[in-house]
Amino acid sequence: MPPATDPAVTPELVAQHGLTTEECERIRKILGRDPNFTELGIFSVMWSEHCSYKNSRKELKKFPTTGPNILVKAGEENAGVVDIGDGWAIAFKIESHNHPSAIEPFQGAATGVGGIIRDIFTMGARPEFLLNSLRFGPITAASNLTRDASGSTESRSPTALTNGQIAHNRRLFTGVVSGIAHYGNCIGVPTIGGEIYFDESFEGNPLVNVFCLGVLRHEQLARGAARGIGNPVFYVGAETGRDGLAGAAFASRELTQESREDRPAVQVGDPFKEKLLLEACLELLARDAVAGIQDMGAAGLTCSTCETASRGGTGVEIDLAKVPKREPGMTPYETLLSESQERMLIIAKRGKEDVVREVFEKWDVPCAEIGRVTDDGMMRVRNNGSIAAEIPAKPLADEAPLYAREVTPASPTPTLDLSTVPEINSERALRQLLSEPTIASKNWVFRQYDHMVRTGTVVRPGSDAAVFCVRAANKILAATTDCNSLYCLLD
Repeated sequence: MPPATDPAVTPELVAQHGLTTEECERIRKILGRDPNFTELGIFSVMWSEHCSYKNSRKELKKFPTTGPNILVKAGEENAGVVDIGDGWAIAFKIESHNHPSAIEPFQGAATGVGGIIRDIFTMGARPEFLLNSLRFGPITAASNLTRDASGSTESRSPTALTNGQIAHNRRLFTGVVSGIAHYGNCIGVPTIGGEIYFDESFEGNPLVNVFCLGVLRHEQLARGAARGIGNPVFYVGAETGRDGLAGAAFASRELTQESREDRPAVQVGDPFKEKLLLEACLELLARDAVAGIQDMGAAGLTCSTCETASRGGTGVEIDLAKVPKREPGMTPYETLLSESQERMLIIAKRGKEDVVREVFEKWDVPCAEIGRVTDDGMMRVRNNGSIAAEIPAKPLADEAPLYAREVTPASPTPTLDLSTVPEINSERALRQLLSEPTIASKNWVFRQYDHMVRTGTVVRPGSDAAVFCVRAANKILAATTDCNSLYCLLD
């Protein structure tokens, strides 16, 4: 039975969790009963846009995802994997951390880096390098541009944004860059390139996208599936706290003035702890002790348990009393929805329990056996002898309702009478262009990043693409991130 202190599940509470009346009715049909408070929280994060892509999946399915060199396609696992020949493959992924960075730019960006690195080594690959793609509002009065009603022209308007707004954008910019640099530099993964644009469209709501690429042998490929009935389930990594609580649901909501104050929804990262976790996980994989491995990223322990069970066609039962915690009195709701960083779920092979403990003790990383793989397809959560949540894993992880949102047709591009264009002073125009932060040198940013750690960077940041030498595979990779946001603005 759920704790007596849990609030009753009312329509108001359902709405506060970002679920519609129809979605709540669907949950009742899946469970065959009303959800308790903890189960409501579980569905709210797993059926959020951040985890389920319920508003965008139909569009994303239109992209081609298969090919002769594709080993793991988009959406199948924690990262995509592509064959690069000679038995070698690359695992890579790009992910955003926009809302957290808008509230706490340093920690929001830093934990974005940490999360994407975990996605890569979860696949069995050693992370080789990072890239980023960033968008901010104007950081100088000179770059403070406005467009007329038709969107066809631009004019300088130093008063379009207040000095306070420009200062806020500067704080976001410097905080995000510092956060990316801190995590990447400390964990020892080079940031070898990226791009930055400034425009009023991103005022107060920056876009922070981080890319990571890792290299692995085909036979080293790991999967995030709970296979092997009776296999033990281990929690490894940092203790669970209240930071990042329900961060996935927060990231799916519109960013408002009220939500900007929701600092507990922002995770706090520790790159030094993640370095130990990375090395321990790769060593454990090399010792053939792992049946499945999953990052505790968005939705934390909830997502890792139900997704591994769904992929494996099995169930997972865990006991929250065995989960390492750094704060006393945490409820099942808080423990399951926490997004504390640097944590992993490992499904070990039976008989290899001592190997798991040995490896994580060697690297001084917390490790606890918290459950087992079952054959009933359920995500079952116990807490001090009682059942806190019991949900079919596959509907929870893979069967969120999908929506086809209305698309607004693009407005026709207005024509421009060239005879009305004033004569341009070429020298002044060039000086104005070069003064724009979007066009100006990004050397200050690149200098924050250690792009030479691991000594593989051949072509450094600032070029059309970075070039990186992977000595173990005897391969040279060129990589860049690019996006023309103005295209999206126009259509």
